[in-house]
Amino acid sequence: MVSKNQKKLINSLHQKKYRKQHGLFVAEGKKVINELLEADLKLHSLFALDTSFFKISSEKVFTVTETELKSISFLTTPQFALAMFYIPETQLLKNDGLILALDDVRDPGNLGTIIRLCDWFGIKDLVCSEQTVDCFNPKVIQATMGSVTRVNIVYTNLERFLISGREEMSVYGTFMDGNTIYSEQLPKKGIIVMGNEANGISSDIEQLVNKKIAIPRFGITPVTESLNVATATAIILNEFRRI
Repeated sequence: MVSKNQKKLINSLHQKKYRKQHGLFVAEGKKVINELLEADLKLHSLFALDTSFFKISSEKVFTVTETELKSISFLTTPQFALAMFYIPETQLLKNDGLILALDDVRDPGNLGTIIRLCDWFGIKDLVCSEQTVDCFNPKVIQATMGSVTRVNIVYTNLERFLISGREEMSVYGTFMDGNTIYSEQLPKKGIIVMGNEANGISSDIEQLVNKKIAIPRFGITPVTESLNVATATAIILNEFRRI
């Protein structure tokens, strides 16, 4: 059963300010929840149609009906279980390879996919501008499919971060007028900046990029102005990992 206080707490976590206030985030679905449990994230509480599926402490687990699950779920179609986890502490940047940086990426689905891409391509550190969507947004968590536990995600002033990092690493940025990525000699260590969905990389951040790259368009139809940022990230990371 879900109490009124539990329901109120869960519903509040849809907003970033309350996630920050309570230090909690929501995850839904058996796969995502199990990924988070296996990564040893601290569980606050879990609500499931069948609690026997999860091998965890009973006082934190509650059996609920489909109606109750629907009343607390953030999804149109609830997925068997919903859990609240404590937000883990941010780790220090490792700075020992490629770092992906996001300049004001706003779409939760895009960020979730980018986190999965970092996991797939072995990018240990993802640096996000303070304006980038919160990685503990329920939609982001859902889209990461557990990869959020395997990527170190840091929110910071991106301009200051790039200024401090330029002495040690080249800063690559994606621009329509950049050099084609297929002809570039790409390093094993560097910072790759991806920009906002609508506006690309901001002018302030552009000033700190010393290597402008582009994904060339082979189609002849001029209607398609640019690639989705998550799609572009996949192509860029693939090329950096080809060496």
